Amino acid sequence: MAEEYRSFERGGTGWFLQRVTAAFLVVVLAFHFFNLHFLNHAYEVTFAGTEARMSDVGYFATMWLFLVTATFHGVNGVYNALINQGLTGTTKRVVQVVLGVAGLLLIVQGTRVAMAMSTLI
Repeated sequence: MAEEYRSFERGGTGWFLQRVTAAFLVVVLAFHFFNLHFLNHAYEVTFAGTEARMSDVGYFATMWLFLVTATFHGVNGVYNALINQGLTGTTKRVVQVVLGVAGLLLIVQGTRVAMAMSTLI
């Protein structure tokens, strides 16, 4: 029988960060859905309302952390899924760099959009 390979070792840093980011995302996603889908309906969400929410330091920080956490969680999950499929050697390193750069670009662009939607800066 083939030996099962796992990219996450139980109790390791990667394993721990994937679980912590998942827990954070569940809480923030619930907040997001409650705030923007139950308190306000889609037709009530306007650019002016978005600007007002993003101009609140607490909301801005929460949404920025949501962006960073979701990016890390997604990129790390995809990378480790590929590792579990047997990715090794040069291909593994190329995928690692491409996903890392894509994650950083996503965070930079998301930060630029968040800053443009707020009056904080």
